[in-house]
Amino acid sequence: MRIAIGNDHAGTALKKRLLQHLRTLGHSVKDHGSPGDESVDYPDFAHPVANDISSGVADLGVLICGSGNGVNMAANKHAGIRSALAWNAEVATLARTHNDANVLALPARFVDYTEAERIVDAFLTTHFEGGRHQRRVEKIETT
Repeated sequence: MRIAIGNDHAGTALKKRLLQHLRTLGHSVKDHGSPGDESVDYPDFAHPVANDISSGVADLGVLICGSGNGVNMAANKHAGIRSALAWNAEVATLARTHNDANVLALPARFVDYTEAERIVDAFLTTHFEGGRHQRRVEKIETT
């Protein structure tokens, strides 16, 4: 799978761990994230990930900031992006099955490495159910 990943300064350590995890699983990962812990602006890293999804360069995206909220909000400004904030695997699974989320936002200050890996694994291995959820997803996008 082709995955785009991005992070601000609060998410650098978690991103490095997830990069290793994703590559070990055989995924192709494009890193748009901050390389260090010096203060940066999270939209600068969320927008390239959202663009990769919108343009088809990546299949799914992972974004990381301190609370997960900032990158989530920035990504959701893009047409066709359905970014979901998840703090456990169950929330990530529901975001995929019910909402057809294509970007996962992680709160680096509130999940440890092991939980983050579980969340990402759930997100990447779960598929949209469609059915009754399809009409709801179609109502998300505005013009």
